Amino acid sequence: MWVRPLDDSRQIRIEQVRELTSELALTSHQGRYKVGVLAPADSMNRFAANAMLKTLEEPTAQTLLILVATQPSRLPPTILSRCQRVRVQPPSREEAVDWLLATCGAKADWNVVLDALGEAPMLAAESDPQVVEEVAEGVRHTLDEALAGTVDAVATAERWVRSELPLRLRCVEMWLAEQIRQRALRRENPVQEVGAADPASHLHIQALFQLLERVREMTISLDAPLNRGLALEGLLRRLAPAKK
Repeated sequence: MWVRPLDDSRQIRIEQVRELTSELALTSHQGRYKVGVLAPADSMNRFAANAMLKTLEEPTAQTLLILVATQPSRLPPTILSRCQRVRVQPPSREEAVDWLLATCGAKADWNVVLDALGEAPMLAAESDPQVVEEVAEGVRHTLDEALAGTVDAVATAERWVRSELPLRLRCVEMWLAEQIRQRALRRENPVQEVGAADPASHLHIQALFQLLERVREMTISLDAPLNRGLALEGLLRRLAPAKK
């Protein structure tokens, strides 16, 4: 039994998980294993994840659950603690680009698309590369303004909520992850030369991790009745340098 996001949603919803758990509670026709595959499991919203907990804790006999996740850290700790991790090495960037060129053609700069989406070539193949490039460029420009303290947080939040919000959140998540990676490299190589001044130097690595967690919480709560505009406004304001 496969569970994937519905056509009109980027998330796995609670009703899908409930249907899966109901099926898994039945005896298989030939008395053999029942297998449930959630892909991508990190697209479960928080309600779906909570509904999955009981089955993960007490699965029926001869039941196997496979949670496929490109970013396991997006899954709640309660889910992760009940799973056995099996790591699958992702393709290199060169392999991913070659596959995208062979599958989708040279209709985009696939390196730019993968920079925006992360090392997820199959997600890139399912996306409109032109939209990804345009949104990613706009998000980077907005983040630069936020770091400089010149962004209109209210107007930007309202605009983001109305258009391509899941993609924008993905771009912000990838940007934050890259900022964290760069700081980790600098800690390991403190004498390494740094090129241009870092506009995000006022953000400590702990603050970046907190922002990353907030973005991931927003992503898994897209189906929840939350004030997304207010959450985005707060996120953009936290990127700005403290006023003296």
